[in-house]
Amino acid sequence: MAPEPWGLTGPGSGAALADWLDWLERQSSESRIEFGLDRVRCVAESMGLPMQEGQVRLPMVTVVVAGTNGKGSTCALLASIAAQAGYTVAVYASPHLLRFEERLTLNGALSAPGDWTTAFASVGEACAKAACRLTYFEWVTLAAFQMTLSKRVDLLVAEIGMGGRLDAVNLLESDAAVLTSVDLDHQAFLGETREQIGWEKAHVARAGRPFIVADPVPPETVSQVSHQIGADLWQFGRDFNYQGDRQQWSWSGRLTRRNALAYPALRGTNQLLNASAALAVFAALSQTLPVSQGAVRQGLALVELAGRFQVLPGQPAVVLDVAHNPHAAGVLAANLDQMGFFPQTLAVVGMLADKDAQAVFERLVSRVDVWCLAGLAPSLAGVRAQSAEALEQHLNAVLASRSADERKGLAPVVVQRFSDPQSALAGAAGLAKPSDRIVVFGSFITVAQAWHQAKTIGQAPHAPDAH
Repeated sequence: MAPEPWGLTGPGSGAALADWLDWLERQSSESRIEFGLDRVRCVAESMGLPMQEGQVRLPMVTVVVAGTNGKGSTCALLASIAAQAGYTVAVYASPHLLRFEERLTLNGALSAPGDWTTAFASVGEACAKAACRLTYFEWVTLAAFQMTLSKRVDLLVAEIGMGGRLDAVNLLESDAAVLTSVDLDHQAFLGETREQIGWEKAHVARAGRPFIVADPVPPETVSQVSHQIGADLWQFGRDFNYQGDRQQWSWSGRLTRRNALAYPALRGTNQLLNASAALAVFAALSQTLPVSQGAVRQGLALVELAGRFQVLPGQPAVVLDVAHNPHAAGVLAANLDQMGFFPQTLAVVGMLADKDAQAVFERLVSRVDVWCLAGLAPSLAGVRAQSAEALEQHLNAVLASRSADERKGLAPVVVQRFSDPQSALAGAAGLAKPSDRIVVFGSFITVAQAWHQAKTIGQAPHAPDAH
């Protein structure tokens, strides 16, 4: 059966969330990307969302977070610290890892399916009234705004889906904006260079409002856009910074210091940069959203975010990371280097077809002994699905480019293909000894598909290592 035409109001508020999501997928799968704020603004006005000069102005403190990588961690840090300070915090983020309801949380708790279906029905009625069609992401974003408006929330932390300037989340009139990093990803939509991508992302800045830029070396276009908009630019290394030793770290900003801080519970070499951005937000909003030193310490200690360099207990060690672009792969490589010695590293990888797989492999090839390449089915990844055979071609190109000196003294790299991430993880687990490590990465889909299986690998009985 052909999909219904654009503009229908959907299954209705009484339908199950699964029925709504299936209908939305058929209406406009997430592979269909249509930038622009005119449609979403039109529907937002029809919904009766509070508007201010064409932007949605929700009655709570609102922080928008953009960036190539680090958005999810920064959102989690902001929310954890604010919650420890006693605020009620909503976080809107995408994509989800295991359940759709992860896309909107309230003080860490998943949103209710019934709230989503009610909000979806409101969006559908507004679409019909305004005669506007929306993409999947736009529909979900407006539903999340409606849900947040119906709750008693002190702070909304909203993550940009892609880019910034024309992303639906950028319809929010925010009190502060964050730019975590700028690197190459989604070039077909955002531009081929860091300068072009930075220009797009910097448009989350607002006139007279704090704009926190955590990228240590941002493209010049970021400061140019910030100046043109008239934002209050907080640049890492100039307006805020951090330093630390093995035991603790400290943060300094404009007329503010926070000393003797424990390291964030999120693992990884880049988390201090993300935490620094979060602390800069609280410093910039100290008059409207004050947080104590105790709240900062507790928030850093208790923050959680699945799939970001998540090391599972047991043997062999299993690392889950949603790294899916070259910049994230470089961070993953640095984090793996900090883990200590493992006789063998096995990688379970599944990637979408529009990602730069070859550049990702280049960042990690010297750290992996066994590659278990996983295909991603069209039923999960849509038109962006990529087979293990296609992934192997990218890997072989990288392996072939290694010089004789690089290959000298190294054991041959093992490459195996599997139809899906679960099979690839089972294959890696069968080859790994207790002292080895398995790294699962490449996309949210890959980590999600391997999630429950990965939780059991380190707990299963293994034959002892040979001596």
